[in-house]
Amino acid sequence: MLVIALFATTVLAGKRGLCWTYFDGSLDPGVFNNGYGEVVAIYDYETYAPPSTNGNGGLGFIGMQRCLDCSSSPIADLASRQAAQGWATVFTLNEPDVNGITPSQAASWYIQYINPLAIKKALPAVTSSSTSGQGLSWVSQMISACAGQCYFDYINLHWYGTSFAEFENYVQSAHSEFPNYQLVITEFALQNPAGGQAAQVAFFQQAFAFLDGASYVQLYFPFVATSPALLQANDASAVAYVGTGSCLYNNDGTPSAVGNLMYTTLSALFQVNDPSGVGYV
Repeated sequence: MLVIALFATTVLAGKRGLCWTYFDGSLDPGVFNNGYGEVVAIYDYETYAPPSTNGNGGLGFIGMQRCLDCSSSPIADLASRQAAQGWATVFTLNEPDVNGITPSQAASWYIQYINPLAIKKALPAVTSSSTSGQGLSWVSQMISACAGQCYFDYINLHWYGTSFAEFENYVQSAHSEFPNYQLVITEFALQNPAGGQAAQVAFFQQAFAFLDGASYVQLYFPFVATSPALLQANDASAVAYVGTGSCLYNNDGTPSAVGNLMYTTLSALFQVNDPSGVGYV
């Protein structure tokens, strides 16, 4: 049992993260930090620390400069916030491929503001759109516009769709197109499935197993680390597009059925012979 647990730790742990929101101030990210190491990271689309009842919850915070410049995360404060908070990784630009930012514009901005940060870096997070000039083709065009002058470690992906097979194909396609870089998937879920939460649970069960086993995937963040009530009150567009079935929290702040999947791989192994989850560590 110990050998199995140690092997699982090496292969499976350390990939899962929380996609946090600005309206999650009443929630505790620490409920997903159970000591087994499956959930290791948290980001909140901003360069300020996650609003919550428990700071980062013991998880590694990843700052995100989601905009070229904005009042919540001024580009002038990027370097100082990184230095003060000590992030080891930075995410950049949220879905520029569908928000009017050209690859050339993004490349120039990246070289000026992101390159100087001596930490791990992700290229802008793009949608899974297959339209020319969007999604993976936008990333390719940005890399070309960089002309070898953008320093980055990760390709950053978002995905919403109708099936696990579609998701798997998309991730594998991204790896095939950018085989020399690790992938981070910072938003993903089924697109408002008729089966609601049960459908999302079935999807994430398959998706988590696939991503855990993919050596080219560094981190993944299911959408979204909030509760149905908070999402409904603050993000009507997300509710319409994804539904509330993928929320990681219940309305009372406990992990939802999807949330429970975030730490059921390693902890289940540890608890086979020790229901308390204390032994075999």
